[in-house]
Amino acid sequence: MQLTTEQLKEKIKEYKKRLNVTIVAHFYQRDEVFEIADITGDSLELAIKTRDDDSEFVLFCGVGFMGQSVKVLSPNKRVVMPKAACCAMATMIDGMQFDASVKVLNDAGIPNENILPITYINSNADVKAKVGEMGGMVCTSSNAKKIITTALKEGKKILFVPDRCLGQNIANQMGLKSCVIGDGTNPADADIICYNGFCSVHQLFTMDDINFYRKKYPGILIAVHPECDPEICNAADFVGSTSQLINYIKKLPEDQKVAVGTEFNLVNRLRPKNTFVLSSTKPECPTMNETTLKDVYDVLKSIDEGEPLNEIEVDEKTQKWAKIALERMLAL
Repeated sequence: MQLTTEQLKEKIKEYKKRLNVTIVAHFYQRDEVFEIADITGDSLELAIKTRDDDSEFVLFCGVGFMGQSVKVLSPNKRVVMPKAACCAMATMIDGMQFDASVKVLNDAGIPNENILPITYINSNADVKAKVGEMGGMVCTSSNAKKIITTALKEGKKILFVPDRCLGQNIANQMGLKSCVIGDGTNPADADIICYNGFCSVHQLFTMDDINFYRKKYPGILIAVHPECDPEICNAADFVGSTSQLINYIKKLPEDQKVAVGTEFNLVNRLRPKNTFVLSSTKPECPTMNETTLKDVYDVLKSIDEGEPLNEIEVDEKTQKWAKIALERMLAL
């Protein structure tokens, strides 16, 4: 018999009372999943909060690299995911592609000792491990500028993976020169060399969207995520990470209109009035929205039966170096 939404919620509540499980959910999750979580936040925030949680199991509602980050920082925890969903950006680079990117820099006359790699947290554990082993670190969209500022003090070229937009936007903010591998630019002439990855959702926002809202609502503010194209960020009134966007919009006067360029579920929960999605289409992350209440219920049921579904495992070497890359960031 198929359970209704309300029945699923009740079953989940029953399991939560009996099992040693903490449910965590990313801001981009659909509402019914987000609402049943014990802990909510952005990707790094969730990894840090769950590290301090004492439950045996972390049931992570998000995408694969996020579950890996929890496992890397808390190797003794058992991390399960309702859906083995992947982040499109994270799948754009793996360890072999990272090595190939380093070779591009080598071929341009930049030896390894003059390269400091930084990976956006939206990357899989194998890439974080490669970066850690090469002396680099992880960054988030909120601390990328601080991380890059610190890294540049070593006098090295920054290899930034995988999001070209975040790398370019930070370079623009800092007055630095950037390039994207494969764009025909000599990497030796750039301060920040970006891998050609991107977020498919944040690529949906266009100048036509901005012009539409500015014309329709004179005085409207445009707030976007730094995964958006540099042209969009340059035209916006505010650029910030998920948490920074939330804080910025919370502080606006109630009558101040704002159009927000980030994932739909987050924008939809920000505030009831004068907040618009900066897109003519629904910018909904398909993989973040794969997780359903039924998936959460199924995983809780599997834990109760002693055979947990979709458990995250990270091999010892990858775990070691990925953790080093994450801890270098946390130390700053």
